[in-house]
Amino acid sequence: MKLATIRTLDGATRAVRVDDEHLVDLGAPDLGAFLADPGWAERAAVAAGEVSHVRGAAYAPVVPRPGKVVCVGLNYRTHILEMGRDLPEYPTLFSKYADTLVGANDEIVKPPETTAFDWECELAVVIGAPVRRATGARAEAAIAGFAVLNDVTCRDWQFRTREWLQGKNWEATTPLGPYLVTPDELPGGVRPVLGISTRVDGETVQEDSTGDLLFDPVALVEYVSTMTTLRPGDVIATGTPGGVGHARTPPRYLEAGSTLTTEIEGLGRCENPVVDDLAAAEASS
Repeated sequence: MKLATIRTLDGATRAVRVDDEHLVDLGAPDLGAFLADPGWAERAAVAAGEVSHVRGAAYAPVVPRPGKVVCVGLNYRTHILEMGRDLPEYPTLFSKYADTLVGANDEIVKPPETTAFDWECELAVVIGAPVRRATGARAEAAIAGFAVLNDVTCRDWQFRTREWLQGKNWEATTPLGPYLVTPDELPGGVRPVLGISTRVDGETVQEDSTGDLLFDPVALVEYVSTMTTLRPGDVIATGTPGGVGHARTPPRYLEAGSTLTTEIEGLGRCENPVVDDLAAAEASS
């Protein structure tokens, strides 16, 4: 199944099932609320609510307000090597705030405080059941599905210190969408092997397979749930492959006017224009 959160004309949001050219209302305000029902999978499969057309749908972030967005750094072998690092023994974790998230076609807002605005295509894991210290089958069952994410990063802020938080949490910078796809529809299931890519203004700048992940989605659910309870709607961003702008010679970064396209085989794509933060410019004038 494909499940999403869309924006309605009155400014609200609704959880929907995406059936080819149609959207079926799931009777919940967003996908995070829908996944909180332990019977969400059965409800989604049989839903026959109000139907509308996919064409013209405004996709909100798949989960608009996740309780946690846990991100993994340095998790593709290619990216680890291009950044000049050794393969890690444990996942490198940091957090994002919900305020960073935008929908599949929303604007990405470039802050005036950065001159090193970089792309990072990622496979996002969406949690569908509460788990703590999950292993094996319990960790697998906790995965509701997968979506496309781009962890757009202010590199100059990221590397001000050894901690990355300040480079990763600028508002309206992180596309998450367009929809969640359940594992049963994907080759590899809860360990999907899918082509993943980034394009900037039509030029491919990242291209790899999620099969290159050092720590796969199940291993990440096991690891993260050891320290904290993962709850329905929480998101794990699994890391980016090689090809980021910061690792190029010379470095290359996103500018206002660029279009960032993030695509994963079977999961759709996010296509986001990059714009300047006009509110920040007005406040400083």
